[in-house]
Amino acid sequence: GNWEVLAEAIQTVIRAEVVAGRSQIRDPYALLKDLTRGHRIGSAELVEFVDGLDISDDAKQRLSALTPADYTGLAESAVRARLG
Repeated sequence: GNWEVLAEAIQTVIRAEVVAGRSQIRDPYALLKDLTRGHRIGSAELVEFVDGLDISDDAKQRLSALTPADYTGLAESAVRARLG
């Protein structure tokens, strides 16, 4: 799968962690851009990146459990429900 697709989910979780006061990360977009721009990443790189983030352990576990199939699969289901 294309693990870069999870960058959006990671940014969203980081922003939620900041709003909840559980993180001080200022620019999640820049962090993910540095990780994903110009090269492909896999599950190992993603888990290593998430483990190094200043976010709650719960958020780390949720993000580490995501896969491209899970994430895009939810989008597909939402579109089908909306269209069908």
